[in-house]
Amino acid sequence: MPNVQIVTDSCAHFTTPHFLHQQPITVVPNKISIAGKTYREGVDLTPDEAMRLIAYQPYAPLVTTPTEAEYTEVYQRLSRSCDAIISIHGSREMFSSYDQALAASRQFSGHCPVMVIDSQSMCAGQGMLVKVAVKAVEQEASLDDMVTRIRGAIERIYSAYYVEGVTYLLQNKIMSASHTILGAMLGVKPFLGIEHGRLIVTEKVRTRAQAVDRLVEFVLEFTDIEDAVILQHKSYMSEQTRMVQDRLSVEFPTQYFPYALYGPTMAAMIGADATGVVVLEKETEDFDDEF
Repeated sequence: MPNVQIVTDSCAHFTTPHFLHQQPITVVPNKISIAGKTYREGVDLTPDEAMRLIAYQPYAPLVTTPTEAEYTEVYQRLSRSCDAIISIHGSREMFSSYDQALAASRQFSGHCPVMVIDSQSMCAGQGMLVKVAVKAVEQEASLDDMVTRIRGAIERIYSAYYVEGVTYLLQNKIMSASHTILGAMLGVKPFLGIEHGRLIVTEKVRTRAQAVDRLVEFVLEFTDIEDAVILQHKSYMSEQTRMVQDRLSVEFPTQYFPYALYGPTMAAMIGADATGVVVLEKETEDFDDEF
């Protein structure tokens, strides 16, 4: 069994903080610039602290992903004691982390290959893919099998978010100015999903009750769930989260739906007043129909 290390960027978010201390995972931090001051995500700034700062900012924070040099340094250090590295990153459609890591990986094609993977997701979705990678490293015999298993999970991660404020969506060009103005006139709020690695508006709702209904309906589209989390903008359970959790516990009595505060990188994209659900669907088995 090869000794494989896992690298990711701090866009990845985990519901249990101690998870990172129990696994061979190296997190390279993004930098978040808020009101003229720059912080290393997860090092200088916790999600709770970031949310408090971001909540009062009229302009979306600037997210700077790790550089090629930073990834090179991490890969060099890890390569001294491992056989290979799997590096998982936030969607390349939204962030430059994947491209920087890919450029750095080209220096390590010899004794310690670096496999760079675009999660096509962010936040909890990216974190779920990292968890899949941990299992793949533990259970698969070869690096190729590990990577195949991880890439196969990408298409099974789904996200939906209800966003109260549209200012950051406009600044990040997730919504156009015309749609923002029309939404304000009609009193509707955007419902977002991630498709092909990009945050897009999938529909609009008028009330928080409708948002809860839609989040529950989103989860009900899945019959077999491997992992799931409710994301929110508070460190304590919000009323919306409680409603979603209560209704899902009835529909899925054996499935646990934890809640977590989403990360600073996510907040920089959608603002500090959103509620979402991220689901990792179970892998379906292919049965041979021939007898």
